[in-house]
Amino acid sequence: MIHLQLASDYLLLIKRGDNLNNNILSLKNICMQFGNEVILENLNLDVSKGQFLTLLGASGCGKTTILRIIAGFLQPLKGKVIFENKDITNLPPHKREVNTVFQKYALFPHLNIFENIAFGLRVAKKSKQEIENRVSEMLKLVGLSRMAQRSVNNLSGGQQQRVAVARALANYPKLILLDEPFAALDLRLKKDMQFELKKIQAKTGITFISVTHDQEEALSMSDIVVVLDKGKIQQIGPPKDIYNEPKNAFVADFIGESNIIDGIMLEDYLVKFVGKKFKCLDKGFEKGEKVDVVIRPEDIKLVSPDAGHISGVVTSSTFRGVNNEIIIDVDGFKWMVQTIEYKNVGDIIGLGISPEDIHIMKKSKYSSEIGDYSSFSDEFFNEKEEICH
Repeated sequence: MIHLQLASDYLLLIKRGDNLNNNILSLKNICMQFGNEVILENLNLDVSKGQFLTLLGASGCGKTTILRIIAGFLQPLKGKVIFENKDITNLPPHKREVNTVFQKYALFPHLNIFENIAFGLRVAKKSKQEIENRVSEMLKLVGLSRMAQRSVNNLSGGQQQRVAVARALANYPKLILLDEPFAALDLRLKKDMQFELKKIQAKTGITFISVTHDQEEALSMSDIVVVLDKGKIQQIGPPKDIYNEPKNAFVADFIGESNIIDGIMLEDYLVKFVGKKFKCLDKGFEKGEKVDVVIRPEDIKLVSPDAGHISGVVTSSTFRGVNNEIIIDVDGFKWMVQTIEYKNVGDIIGLGISPEDIHIMKKSKYSSEIGDYSSFSDEFFNEKEEICH
């Protein structure tokens, strides 16, 4: 279950300026290919000033390639990179007002914290006083003022990340790129650093573009999420829109957990699936149109099995800490339900679904690729045991 409250908490920190709607960066018809493999195909993306935008997708979707093209480490085969209304497609990395925080931080092991942060300023031949003032400012911003002379080799993962962020911010870039910034951190530290980084971004007002495959990270930190698959953008929008109004089966399945069922729109606000009619809040579909019906596991209520509800048998029940994750077999289709209630394997239960919990999507190429939760069922584990034997 995705905790969307964090996203709301972060958004309260954002100080939006009059220029937020002005694009700081635009990617125009970007194409990229390695060998015979197409990585990006006519990709277009606008990024507003002051935004925290996240590129979200599985490995191989093209998100890191986009980041490298923005940074100047890769040249697109076709298309343009527009930065503050200027074409920087052929501009080398060191001449772009862009800094990158790498996944492994890339700190200089022979330099202490102060000198790591000061490195770019020294390369830019800033004065001694300006370097001292700027580094002190950065140390205070990331909460490391008392550790300036410590070796970076004696820092925790979270402290190393703060140094990397401070170094990236030190020379006043207009855009910060984050390449899987929390991949090396444990879960608790990861959540703490997400909050700290969001505060830093809000204080500085600098535009951040982050790359991740972690859906919860993307939803909790971002103003805008860009969902990618196979080099193409599937959906762009605020986290709540991405989660509550997915555009297709891929987005619904990739962002959180989803029960995706074949349905037929009988008329506006009325859909039929699993042999029953349900009121919904969707309209604009053709009568009799085949659709994908999305119902989130946390929105389903457990009720008594009767003729008025979908009912099935529990095939799996797993305690997840904040809830129980239950798999229910309904005529061969495995549903997931997330609830605080506990049910035993073999129990027959009904599923209560409200109109506002039903989301209707048009059929897409992903419709046939997204299955049910059979992999959670006892049958899946039995099949694995048979193979092992």
